[in-house]
Amino acid sequence: MTANLTLLIVIGIHVACGVYLILERAVSKMLLGMILFGNAVNLLILTVGGPAGRAPIRDETDRVHTETADPLAQAMVLTAIVITMGLAAFVLALAYRSYILTTTENVQNDPEDADVAARREGEDPEH
Repeated sequence: MTANLTLLIVIGIHVACGVYLILERAVSKMLLGMILFGNAVNLLILTVGGPAGRAPIRDETDRVHTETADPLAQAMVLTAIVITMGLAAFVLALAYRSYILTTTENVQNDPEDADVAARREGEDPEH
């Protein structure tokens, strides 16, 4: 099996951009990063699924087209699209709730987590 090198490079760029956006502090950028990453994975699944072919279900009298497309990759991509849309709706709900409570979309460091990170080993947590 041969893969299209240009498409694989484009998928790599999409994955890199998606990961970069996921690591941002703004929730809207995180959401865009997750959607971009999900689309890159969908493209990767379709690319790995093999070359294009006839429909998976064909007539028994069709003797000309012997190669069929892999239906598993298509089913996985449809499932991944639904999961990505559900994740996007959940993150939008979190962003809306965060904006209502804090009037900003930037995620701040939790003070208790910063205290735990600053605590030295062997230090008594009561003091």
